[in-house]
Amino acid sequence: MSFLPVNKQDMEKRGWDQCDFILISGDAYVDHPSWGGAVISRVLEAEGFRVGIIAQPDWKNTDAFRCLGEPRLAFLVTAGNIDSMVNHYSVGKKPRRDDLYSPGGKSGYRPDRATIVYTGQCKAAYKGIPVIIGGIEASLRRLSHYDYWSDKVRRSILLDSKADMLIYGMGEKQIRTIAGLMNKGVPLNNMTNIRGTVFRTSSLEKIKEHEVLPSYEDIKDNKKLYARSFAVQYGNTDPHYGKILVEKAGNQWAVQNPPEFPLSSDEFDRVYELPYVKEAHPVYEKEGGIPALKEIKFSLIHNRGCFGSCSFCALTFHQGRIVTDRSNDSVVREAENLRNLKGFKGNIHDVGGPTADFTGPSCKRQEKSGSCPDRQCLYPKPCRNLNADHSSYVDLLRRLRDIDGIKKVFIRSGVRFDYILADKDDTFFREMCRHHISGQLKIAPEHVSSRVLKLMGKPDHRVFEEFTAKYIKINKELNKDQYIIPYFISSHPGSGLKEAVELAEYLRDMKFTPDQVQDFYPTPGTLSTAMYFTGIHPLTGEKVYVARDSEEKAMQRALLQFRKKENLTLVRKALRKAGRGDLIGRGPKCLVN
Repeated sequence: MSFLPVNKQDMEKRGWDQCDFILISGDAYVDHPSWGGAVISRVLEAEGFRVGIIAQPDWKNTDAFRCLGEPRLAFLVTAGNIDSMVNHYSVGKKPRRDDLYSPGGKSGYRPDRATIVYTGQCKAAYKGIPVIIGGIEASLRRLSHYDYWSDKVRRSILLDSKADMLIYGMGEKQIRTIAGLMNKGVPLNNMTNIRGTVFRTSSLEKIKEHEVLPSYEDIKDNKKLYARSFAVQYGNTDPHYGKILVEKAGNQWAVQNPPEFPLSSDEFDRVYELPYVKEAHPVYEKEGGIPALKEIKFSLIHNRGCFGSCSFCALTFHQGRIVTDRSNDSVVREAENLRNLKGFKGNIHDVGGPTADFTGPSCKRQEKSGSCPDRQCLYPKPCRNLNADHSSYVDLLRRLRDIDGIKKVFIRSGVRFDYILADKDDTFFREMCRHHISGQLKIAPEHVSSRVLKLMGKPDHRVFEEFTAKYIKINKELNKDQYIIPYFISSHPGSGLKEAVELAEYLRDMKFTPDQVQDFYPTPGTLSTAMYFTGIHPLTGEKVYVARDSEEKAMQRALLQFRKKENLTLVRKALRKAGRGDLIGRGPKCLVN
């Protein structure tokens, strides 16, 4: 196994005079299947194409985009594993000091709006060479979207970047199809019917049955219309019934084809068993390597998709609600190979995906016909058709524990506590507590207010309390001294000071102070972000309270950490403003004195 070429010398060693595709990435070059760029490049390599990598080029210098020469077929551009604006700025819009996907964890290696900047430089470097954009930034900005950092609606990133095509979703199937057609001489602008892609056109004359969304010009200043448009997009994220959506901006149309179907289990296995080096390129060693790899290097991905459908999560827009998984045999083979990696000490850091304990479609209907367009699998309570079954996951974990040289197998990518409770068999719950936790289980109830949880698409708080009680009971039976570390979000749409105080009172009664609090971050592609921008729930039309004032957001955040001395003044102010002066003083129920 070896890295793909990053310079002309690497190409010469392989006897190449030209690359077929050159992938430009906002991340440092890490050849690991947790990096989308690595997956796409290895998929193309497996199809017989020559792929070169230009990672984190100097975006101010066009020559940096010429270092591998002119690609025969196309440039492929991705901002990296994280949207470049999320990567660069905190929720308070302050520049971050670090970048875990860059050498030494230092920031400054990629530009803001990297997809747009890189595409422009590719176009300048070699005129006439097609540019295909993909990755999370392109995927979630594929049509007009609210941009938190500029506080306005932006056009499709396909139009803003002037790229020739956009791939949304995970992309393996799309890139294989596109590459095969390009290799046969088919022009990219003739590929108008590939699932999971967006293309631009000046005429809809040849577009088959489609649904017309409100134009960019109509929605950028009309929040009600924006909410309705988002609802249509949200309702067309399933490949079984998703329609062609078209949206006009100026004299151009962005045409979104229906989503691509998920990989089958066999396809999933093949993609993840390609010859990844599973290391960062050695060029980064002198700078301290790539921090993001340290936790992921010895982790195993076994599923994709999420039928949890949390409102603040973009997975519905990116991976979809249909869960697919690799075969247990494939995951075990990868685990056995981990033993050969430098630095492996016998611990598998995680076995999971978006939600660790989801394995396969939620029910027989989802497997055959897709996700229900008018209901969720787990909210407001588990659907009666839900197949809450952890048996395959339990079998996988047992097989991993039995591998020679494996000391510990952790689950760190998160579990759904309501899904665990829906399983009538406690085997997984007990084995998770016995074998796969190291003293504490991190779980995400997110809030306690029924109003806020409803808007989040999360189960009622009493479900979390039921889970907690059962967790304590099982650990007591196992003679384990283990705890739950809950995660909460402040200032989510629907949360005012009243709801923040309700959460603070719960934390008081738990005698728990969160080390970190996540203030709601409006990122592209989520229901919650649409609520934040419009003050409307796109799927119901109901009005939603949104905390926009920076002081109120700070007060909500402070209430969650009311025991910290630096928060006392803000907490007192918040309590008085909320009409809860009864919580100021020295009584047993008071938050501050």
